[in-house]
Amino acid sequence: MQHPTTPRPRSSDPSAGALSVGGAGPVEVRRSTRRRRTVTAYRQDGRTVVLIPASFSRSEERTWVDRMVAKLETREHRGRRTLGSDDELMVRARGLSEAYLGGVLPSSVRWVDNQHRRWGSCTPADGTIRLSSRLRDMPEYVVDYVLVHELAHLLEPAHDAAFWALVERYPRAERALGYLEGVEARTGTGSAPE
Repeated sequence: MQHPTTPRPRSSDPSAGALSVGGAGPVEVRRSTRRRRTVTAYRQDGRTVVLIPASFSRSEERTWVDRMVAKLETREHRGRRTLGSDDELMVRARGLSEAYLGGVLPSSVRWVDNQHRRWGSCTPADGTIRLSSRLRDMPEYVVDYVLVHELAHLLEPAHDAAFWALVERYPRAERALGYLEGVEARTGTGSAPE
């Protein structure tokens, strides 16, 4: 009999190691005599670890491993959302502009990979807005804040009181700014949108 904490492969081939389930990488199942009903899963060192009660049958194990891997993948997929193409970014900017800034339209909005110290930039003279691609994996409200910030520069180029009054029309501005400040403090990079 196996020790309850010894990893057991999910494959019938003992030499196969852990089985990959749904692109999740190797899955390690750990049985515990302490567990009665609860099942837990987490990622560790490139593999998925699923903790199950030792009393589970092979069928229950398969069911629960599949369920927990799917749950982890769903949670991770939500976190990996990206905002897509420059065209999608322009549509988003137009919607935000109509909602908060009276419909001012930029000539272009695009992602750029060369902004490592700024979250975004705007050239009011030609109406172009650029957002750092570092924003792609951040929450949508943060990207929206940076868009509103840059759109406001089309109306007020300077960071004066009139400019900040425009930015503050976005209801999640303070929260988004706090998020960006937290990222900057943790990574030591970036600055407020220009």
